[in-house]
Amino acid sequence: MQIVPFPSHYQLICNNFDFSSFSLISCYGVEAIHTPHIDRFASQSLVFEHAYCNIPVSGASRASLFTGMYPKFPHRFVNYTSRIGHDAPDAIVLSQWFTSHGYHTISNGKVIHHVEDKAGTWSEAPWRLHPKGYDVYWAEYNKWELWLNSESGRHINPKTMRGPFAEIADVADTAYDDGHVMQKTIADLRRLKSLNTPFFLACGFWKPHLPFCAPKKYWDLYDRDRIPMARNRYRSKGLPSAVKNSNEINAYARVAAPTDEAFLREVKHGYYACVSYVDALFGRVMDELTVLGLADNTIVILLGDHGWNLGEHGFVGKHNLMDNSTRIPLIVHVPGMEQGKTASMVELVDLYPTLCDLCHLPKPSAQLEGKSFLPVLRNKSTEIKQHVFVQWEGGDNLVDSQYSYAEWPKSGQQMLFDHRVDASENRNVVGDTLYLKVADEAAKKIRQQKKKYRLEAE
Repeated sequence: MQIVPFPSHYQLICNNFDFSSFSLISCYGVEAIHTPHIDRFASQSLVFEHAYCNIPVSGASRASLFTGMYPKFPHRFVNYTSRIGHDAPDAIVLSQWFTSHGYHTISNGKVIHHVEDKAGTWSEAPWRLHPKGYDVYWAEYNKWELWLNSESGRHINPKTMRGPFAEIADVADTAYDDGHVMQKTIADLRRLKSLNTPFFLACGFWKPHLPFCAPKKYWDLYDRDRIPMARNRYRSKGLPSAVKNSNEINAYARVAAPTDEAFLREVKHGYYACVSYVDALFGRVMDELTVLGLADNTIVILLGDHGWNLGEHGFVGKHNLMDNSTRIPLIVHVPGMEQGKTASMVELVDLYPTLCDLCHLPKPSAQLEGKSFLPVLRNKSTEIKQHVFVQWEGGDNLVDSQYSYAEWPKSGQQMLFDHRVDASENRNVVGDTLYLKVADEAAKKIRQQKKKYRLEAE
């Protein structure tokens, strides 16, 4: 590893993809998906193979990330409606901390889940194309059938007034919101270069969130019949009833059961297309960073706020404590620091203290519950913690380098997977005599974790 001194100030770009599964990006070993720009970025960065969200839903996950605080069921950061201003009004959010320490901070797209939440903590008002609603997004919507045009009356879910879960439209990259997020981010980079101040630029791409809408050329990258499907499209043996499928996709029109082969292939095809779409947009942003001469002193982070299931265990969506729902992509580029891959375990609450360390800022230590992974960025074989902690709807999940253990105190349900022999989580071994001690130790660690951070239900 090349050791270089820290610059007096790093610039910072944080790129967030909405529910991008770690298992569906090429640099994480999935050859079938087309992500050349992320792959190029990953080759110059440190790829975290065991990064986790702290709750598998956007609103709460982003609130947790931006405060450095764990969710606390049922009081703090528990679902998509979670707002920092309501759940933790006195918390100093990441943008606020950087703004108060001289950084020019900008939020483009989907960053903090609710655009009005802590909006005053940024140097500029958080930007979204049309924050008031989806029906007014596109001035030329009559040229193609966009899912978000409820007035068209075609393929509309009558209960939610949403369109189909996927759409193939032969349109430009800027026909959808993320294309405008890319353009705004590039324009901001050009403007920020002339400022005599460090910047923190957050770029939040909506995709690959539902609905799976991407320009046709990204769908055309794939032959639907040849897209590899999950081999474990069945409920894991002994899986607790507390582990459920998400109903999120059912809010859209033209939905079938997860057991429907044609439906599931279209879902996965759409997901792949959306990932390739935002990959291209991300590549445009990174190219501009290089053209502007900013790459050598800019930290760039690419992450997802939670994972997603595409047929595994019969699930389509997130909203459970399976590894596909909680494990996320996290790729960090710090000029002069480690590249390659690391098995070090990290979680999203660790990002806030890490960025403070990288940018030479003090930390609001009384608030932060994560741990800086700067030592890992300096030496990728370093471990900063033995486990990560995830919550969902009264369930507590402790994941370490070998096991994933979860329990639901109210119902007494438990599950345990041994990732060394069952990486796909197909058999719950919690009642197996060989694993009794493992489960007991994990349960003890959960109690210690909740006591340390005052996460017990009150």
